Amino acid sequence: MERRTENKIVVVVRRTRLDDLIARFNTEEQARFYVEHSGADFSDYQTEDQVYKKAVRDAEDLLSHHGRVQVVDRAFVPNFIFGPMDTVVTIGQDGLVANVLKYLDGQLLIGVNPDAKRWEGVLLPFTLADLDLVVPEVFARKRPVVEVTMAEARLNNGQSLTAVNDLFVGPRTHSSARYSIRIGEKGEVHSSSGIIVSTGLGSTGWLRSILAGAMGVASSFSGQSLKINESNAMQWDADYLYFSVREPWPSKTTGATITFGKITQWQPLILESHMPENGVIFSDGIESDFLEFHSGTEATIAIAGKKGHLVT
Repeated sequence: MERRTENKIVVVVRRTRLDDLIARFNTEEQARFYVEHSGADFSDYQTEDQVYKKAVRDAEDLLSHHGRVQVVDRAFVPNFIFGPMDTVVTIGQDGLVANVLKYLDGQLLIGVNPDAKRWEGVLLPFTLADLDLVVPEVFARKRPVVEVTMAEARLNNGQSLTAVNDLFVGPRTHSSARYSIRIGEKGEVHSSSGIIVSTGLGSTGWLRSILAGAMGVASSFSGQSLKINESNAMQWDADYLYFSVREPWPSKTTGATITFGKITQWQPLILESHMPENGVIFSDGIESDFLEFHSGTEATIAIAGKKGHLVT
């Protein structure tokens, strides 16, 4: 096999649903029994697994002609050391792109959709067939790249956490979050279900669902049909973030006037935890990747100093 360059290509993969079932039930047959006993179609799990793993094999073979290939499971990405000149290829769903992007520092990321019939792939503009053209252009820096604004939570104890889509600040369990909130000159004490901070990339996900719920409530009470203004959609490289407080509770000791707003590089969101236990900050829906946010801890939520770089 002739390798055209010595450039390093890191291919990030993920476990399939079938892999997770086998890990849970020890064997494929036991997994089949559980799924079919529940009335579901086990063949769908098998088909998804077969298509995905064939795509990974084919991608590894194809990319090995362009450079040195290393395959890394998503579970190891938080501790993986990416070289400054590495090119990163993710093979999976949109969420895998976000999960990987926040651990990069300037490296270019190519999102590959391994199963276009199954996954919509908003962040996956390429198929396997595109890689022969795209990878050499990326190496030559001739391929368009989109910058992605990220959010960062930085604690007063020095710990920090980056998010590509969104940050959640609140209770680990279904209890109330207690904290002080400050944005600009305004501040108050809150009791709520937590706070969501969204980037432009994540604005079509969790933030959109929050806005849709708020519009529904407002429409019901006002008698008017209110809809989200699509012209206000955030761009992926927007120089601001949005925060939204979930279910704020006004009482004698807590307020509910600071419930939604914009975070800029000049105006961060400042939070101080009043939760003796179970307070957390996690990013991009990965609850296992979190910071403890307990009483006395102060968090500054702001635009991250680094940006993601997605190949388009």
